[in-house]
Amino acid sequence: MKHLRAYCFILFFILCSFASFSAIARSPLAPVKTDSPRDTMSSFMDAMNDYKKGLDTNDSQLESRVWDAVRTLNLEKAPTLTKQEYGKRSALLLKEVIDRVILIDPTKIPDQTDIPRWRLKGTEITIAPVSSGDQAGEYLFTASTVERAEEFYDKIKDLPYLSGSGNGAGYSDRWNKKFFPQWAQKNLFGIFYWQILGLFIAILFGLMLQVITQYLIKILKAFFTNKENSIRYKIFASLEAPSGLFVASLFWYFSVIYLDYEGLSQTILTHLIQGLIGASVIWAAYRFVDVIHLSLNRWAMKTDSDLDNQLVPMVSKSLRVFVLVFGVLLIIQNLGFNVMSLLAGLGLGGLALALAAKDTAANLFGSITILLDRPFRIGDWIKNSEVEGTVERIGFRSTRIRTFYNSLISIPNSTLATTNIDNMGLREYRRVRTTLGITYDTPPEKVEAFVEGVKNIILANPKTRKDYFHVVFNDFGSSSLNIMVYFFLKVPDWTEELVERQNIFIEFLRLAQALKVDFAFPTTTLHMETFPEKKPSVLRHQDWTEEKIKSIAAAFAAQGKMAKPRGLGIFKRSGTNISLPGDNETI
Repeated sequence: MKHLRAYCFILFFILCSFASFSAIARSPLAPVKTDSPRDTMSSFMDAMNDYKKGLDTNDSQLESRVWDAVRTLNLEKAPTLTKQEYGKRSALLLKEVIDRVILIDPTKIPDQTDIPRWRLKGTEITIAPVSSGDQAGEYLFTASTVERAEEFYDKIKDLPYLSGSGNGAGYSDRWNKKFFPQWAQKNLFGIFYWQILGLFIAILFGLMLQVITQYLIKILKAFFTNKENSIRYKIFASLEAPSGLFVASLFWYFSVIYLDYEGLSQTILTHLIQGLIGASVIWAAYRFVDVIHLSLNRWAMKTDSDLDNQLVPMVSKSLRVFVLVFGVLLIIQNLGFNVMSLLAGLGLGGLALALAAKDTAANLFGSITILLDRPFRIGDWIKNSEVEGTVERIGFRSTRIRTFYNSLISIPNSTLATTNIDNMGLREYRRVRTTLGITYDTPPEKVEAFVEGVKNIILANPKTRKDYFHVVFNDFGSSSLNIMVYFFLKVPDWTEELVERQNIFIEFLRLAQALKVDFAFPTTTLHMETFPEKKPSVLRHQDWTEEKIKSIAAAFAAQGKMAKPRGLGIFKRSGTNISLPGDNETI
């Protein structure tokens, strides 16, 4: 008895070893035999039995044997877009049918290669040779058999598996067959009518969810309506639209899974929805850059440096570009493409791209040079040999300048970085140079008094430079005595410069009126001092004493009785309203 047990154990070990060796010895590239009805049926049954074992043992290599079984099917009537998935489902159904109706004995199946057709006993499952195409001459399950596989299964699905069979292929009915009528089970290009209807309903519900989600976000945002510049308000505002698309896309994704789409239709819908999910995330991130921009702006306003004020717009634009590029690459990666190989492929054209983008690179480095060297900043009045105006924006590629004609000029940063720039906006003092021409009949005393009065006007104005200015009678013009006035204004911009020039020039006019000094204009005068019948005229201005002249000139000094360094005061500005003396109404 002990010897019998030992022999049985040895025999069992030999059989197991042989089976393992057979499995190992099978080549992954071994051909699927379809030379005769027997070869085709044996290949189909062996492949499907291995597939069932793979399902039971979770062996992916055995599960892949189902495609060898599909190789034995004539799929000429299968939908083009879902041919492989259609063939797999047909193979599962045929295996379920065979294991319920008959035990396959390969020895009873003809092995001849000249049989026009062979039908499995008691069934309409037929194997016949293919007359055309890539598989011409091979024996395959006919296209009619493949097409009617589900019909065969519906007739015998309630029968038990035969003893000694492979117990089917682990196939189970779709849940939809219990709920949808027969007309909904028909398909169009491999997609059932009930799946099309379900997808349409899912789209409607997804759009409703999108609206509801956006409404909820809007309610949350309503708590911050009085603080539209707050960070929390900006966060909700940036998430309002993308969140609706994100929720709707998630609903559609699970709907496609629940609707039991298969094959290419499932792949297309899944990739499309994954793209929408990725797009919603990118959209939200892109709009969230506004929140970061607001935070950086507030931080920059607290610092004394002007560099961060110029860097904030560039950082925001860089973040937007990064979000778009990285987001698109992430979507491509999720769709199953190898981004690294794609980038490597793009690297092959790196030289050509570099040559084509050399101007762009030069402008980028030019913008970096401008930001680091800071020859000008936003709001400065600059001019070079080609353009003059106010800087509005410093970008990656170009700088935009608003000219005094109100036109907008974009100059490449590479050009600005290598040209001579006269920054009028960085002047500490703004020079004013003019010539006051008075008539030739002005006495020397008045000329000197007028010059002294002009000096006092300049000293009295709070915006003028007191340590360096010139007011001198320096030339005899063709029609006037020329007094050069040369001084500097300490003002922040051109607008205030114009206002202070006006105030000072009006003081010049008032001084001239007070001294009875006339300004000359280009004329040619023939002056006859005497005629034969007339005596010489008496000298003018004999009533002006030296004390009177000195008192008038001194009256225009700082705190003088006649000094008005801030203008005449006739027009008083209060906001945008202008009040006129004697009027009670505001214009």
